[in-house]
Amino acid sequence: MSTCSNVSRELDEPVAGTAATARTWLLLEQPGPWGAKALTSSHLDPALGRALEAAVRDSGVRIALVRRPGRHADRRTTAARRVYAAHTVPGNVWLRSATVTDPERLLDLDFTALGGGEPETFATTLGGRPHRGAPLALVCTNGKRDRCCALLGRPLAAELAASGVEGVWEVTHLGGHRFSPTVLVLPYGYAYGRAEAHAVKEVLHGVQEGRIVVEGCRGGSAWERPEQAAELAVRRTVGEYAAEALRVLRTDGTAPRWVVTVAHADGRRWRVEVARGASLPPRPESCGSALGSPARMDVVGVREVSLATLSG
Repeated sequence: MSTCSNVSRELDEPVAGTAATARTWLLLEQPGPWGAKALTSSHLDPALGRALEAAVRDSGVRIALVRRPGRHADRRTTAARRVYAAHTVPGNVWLRSATVTDPERLLDLDFTALGGGEPETFATTLGGRPHRGAPLALVCTNGKRDRCCALLGRPLAAELAASGVEGVWEVTHLGGHRFSPTVLVLPYGYAYGRAEAHAVKEVLHGVQEGRIVVEGCRGGSAWERPEQAAELAVRRTVGEYAAEALRVLRTDGTAPRWVVTVAHADGRRWRVEVARGASLPPRPESCGSALGSPARMDVVGVREVSLATLSG
């Protein structure tokens, strides 16, 4: 079977700089089937889904539905469900959890504050508290968006859950279908493509140690795509894998070329030149879509600079 993920893998398309962008992730447990636009095509009230979509717009918050791996009966439920919020910006990374029986309570959240990294609104509105369990591994399994997510994502989620890995959830959408199976790991917000169970286990082990695995990494969701590629390039160049050691200070330039300044917690700085290219030969970005040339983020150079150079 020819699928978008098969073609992308055969062409060895790079995954760096392709992660979905969100400073804060808000996840609502919603059992049952999902449509292509799950917030408005699931057993969640579609009016609530539309209201949530409007509420998070331009807030830095990205909302998604999650469910436990396995078979999902096509029935509505009024049972209590889990809600998670995770802020992914280095220096202020956190993960909170709560339980709600009425998902409309999410509309009472201050989404601007949540997107800005303030957890208080989550605590006061939902009674949420810091998540003390395992990190979350969110596997995209929504076959209504792309069949690769179901064909590859659901078996991966099931394998991880069956092997005793904690914190595994199916999620509605992470983007980049052609990199399936795709996984987002919280709280740090790094996404992975073409994931295999053994690699996800290593990623989760690293997260528990405060360490980022760069193999197969699409980027950190706290950053825009050129910045994701730049931050990963610095990690590879200097061998820095501590989760919160690096942050993006600034980005100069406009498409198709940027200069991204990446800072280390110890004071070092790098200027990373990133160019947007076109993936050739043409390939489908999603199963059933027309052939195209998806944008790719190519790192042209990584140069360490002094503070005097930066201020000059």
